[in-house]
Amino acid sequence: MACSEDNPNFEEVEKEKPEENLPEEPEEPEEPEEPEEPQSEYEIAGEVELYNESLAGDGYVLVNDVGFNRVYLINKDKAEIRHEWELERGIGNDAELIENSELLVSLIADDVSFSFGGYGGVVQLVNPDNSVKWSYIVATAFELGHHDVERLPNGNILVLIWEGRPLDEAQESFGYAYQDDVIYAEKLIEINPNTNEIVWQWSSWDHTIQDLNQDKPNFGTIAEHPQLIDLNYRDPLREADSFNGDIMHANGIAYDEEHDLVFMSVNFYSEVWVIDHNTTTEEASGTAGDLVYRFGNPGAYNNTAGERSFFYNHGVNMVPESNNVMVYANGGLGGVTQSVVYELQQPANYELKAESDNELQVVWSFTDEDLFAPRVSGAYRMSNGNTLITEGDYGCWEVTQDKEVVWKYEGTGFTWRAYPYDKDDELLEAFEL
Repeated sequence: MACSEDNPNFEEVEKEKPEENLPEEPEEPEEPEEPEEPQSEYEIAGEVELYNESLAGDGYVLVNDVGFNRVYLINKDKAEIRHEWELERGIGNDAELIENSELLVSLIADDVSFSFGGYGGVVQLVNPDNSVKWSYIVATAFELGHHDVERLPNGNILVLIWEGRPLDEAQESFGYAYQDDVIYAEKLIEINPNTNEIVWQWSSWDHTIQDLNQDKPNFGTIAEHPQLIDLNYRDPLREADSFNGDIMHANGIAYDEEHDLVFMSVNFYSEVWVIDHNTTTEEASGTAGDLVYRFGNPGAYNNTAGERSFFYNHGVNMVPESNNVMVYANGGLGGVTQSVVYELQQPANYELKAESDNELQVVWSFTDEDLFAPRVSGAYRMSNGNTLITEGDYGCWEVTQDKEVVWKYEGTGFTWRAYPYDKDDELLEAFEL
């Protein structure tokens, strides 16, 4: 039969044509489905990168998240928020656990008369159940608590304060040279939380020097008096002539119990000042309250000896079981675009000399091309010997003594500081972690 479109049976023939008996192609095996990771019942605070679990500390990290006004504990494997404090108001930067699992925290006061970055005004002790055990307000027309608070071994609380003087008073009494309505220098007060009594205080206004106006009582040659603070110091690497009255901008305090000294990180001077706490308030207002020591930027007191190492700094603290101090040097001035963590050895005897190299010996340091936060931040030595570094606009690093990065945490907020706690730390026993 001819196969022709004229053939009326053509379509039928085509339909009836048997299919070729070809072997069936084997079906592709289905890829086994990856088992879904169970969803955590806890809120995740960020992302964790664990580089060497065997070298990383096994514990929790207390995060001061000033970006979202939160304080919480995270575990290190998943950054799960395992405990969060319910605070009455926004945080004024610092919060850490002290004895009896109480949270010592700086909070933001209402209706403050002035404010700069890091201001607080309220200090509280918060119980594990979020009830407030103690509260103290430092917020007046000319004084405001800011940045940092520290519990002393005697149970008293050390508070960092901006202390303002009207411009005419600052010029007339101190020879201040710039034009801002109010000039704010640094002050420390020690409060007994049982009585709310201020039992000790120190003011930087009592320990200034200037070389511009010889008619003022604090006139002198700055380089010859390293124990005094140049009231008119302006960092030559900073373009702005004015700080809107906030001329020092201290941002951290630490207490050395062995020597009864207070260390103060002073950002705009790129220095750490060391103050004798073993004085009365009256003594602290005189020569006994002059700086015991200073380091980080010898140019701040016209010292040509010694090399500058700080270009802005934060987070001074004592290294446990040593005579060392740790400082986070932010960078951000003079083209310095990496932060550096320094562990520095205190001198055997503090002797601050004019035209001498007064810089502390570097015991250990850490930096990385990715480590840079021009603001906030800090570093703390952990019980396993590692160092927990807070890079404020990123999160945290954990590094070994050999400078190996073993753990990183990228937060979702803005981290003022982070504090490490071992899992068996008695301070954590009050919380269901």
